[in-house]
Amino acid sequence: MVTIGDVAKAAGVSRSTASYAFSGKRPISAEVRVRVQDLARQLGYTPNAGARALATAQTMVIGLLAQFLEDEFKPAMLQYMLGVSDTARELGYDTLLVTESDGAHALDRITSSRMVDGIVLLNVAHEDDRVPLLRAAPQPGALVGLTRDPSGVDVFDLDFEAAGRLMVGHLHAAGHRELVLVSQPEHVVERGGSYVWRLRNGAQDEAGRRGMVLHAVFGASRQPEVGRELHALLDAHPGVTGLLLNNEAAAAALPSVLHDRGLRAPEDLSVIGRYSDEFARTFSLPFSSIDSAPDRLGELAVRQLVHRIETLEAGEEPDVLHLLAPELVDRGSTGTPHRS
Repeated sequence: MVTIGDVAKAAGVSRSTASYAFSGKRPISAEVRVRVQDLARQLGYTPNAGARALATAQTMVIGLLAQFLEDEFKPAMLQYMLGVSDTARELGYDTLLVTESDGAHALDRITSSRMVDGIVLLNVAHEDDRVPLLRAAPQPGALVGLTRDPSGVDVFDLDFEAAGRLMVGHLHAAGHRELVLVSQPEHVVERGGSYVWRLRNGAQDEAGRRGMVLHAVFGASRQPEVGRELHALLDAHPGVTGLLLNNEAAAAALPSVLHDRGLRAPEDLSVIGRYSDEFARTFSLPFSSIDSAPDRLGELAVRQLVHRIETLEAGEEPDVLHLLAPELVDRGSTGTPHRS
């Protein structure tokens, strides 16, 4: 059986350097890493995960707890999951995806059995019963999403309040005075989806400060319901000149709604959404948007988690609370108001 020592000898490097070429735990040159991995393939060597775990007390696996919830748009959740798994793979870690509805039980099971070296939580609620368990776990944890008490874990999220202010301020500067904000379904708020009310609060505060009218409503998370709701909103508020979307399903439905009504953005209605650039490309959305940055947030969470895993002193470092500043991606869907 070919060993890591055989690969190291063939590559002309030390055994530890050859090991690092597979684990990614220490920086080595790209040339050396490629040479070691190429020779390993030629010799038929495959890293033994079980032996590595016994030798290092590490599994090189990150647990990702996520759920595909009925009242959220599933393609949007996939973007966050990819941000985590792609970065983990880059850093030499596999990802164990856990989608059980009883997230607290699943978290307890995989941490107490030492199946993973660290945990990333998605679908984070304002009051989340998984967070106290994660604080008490022997492995470090990171959240993509803000919870009420973020102490004891590292937290990464978009600054949704600043996003709401930016959306309203941008349209105010263009001359708009009456807007509609379509948020995620009310059920998302009821179970603790704080990003919904955080963006709404920021938008309402900015609108009030600038003397604007903002109609804030909840929208469905799927077609055809959300399309019918958009039609009803535009019928109910004929004076509205700007539409803000904190709801991916509504954003995906809007092009057909505008087409049916003979409207164009920005000539008849200015539009700003909140979703990722990848989401906009997938659904061919021509609307300006606040980038929700799921890939960036997943990357930040995993890099911080791996830092905690691999650095002895990291356990003494203060908790990280990183709210990503919103960025407006201009796709030309906003302008001066023209509707009466």
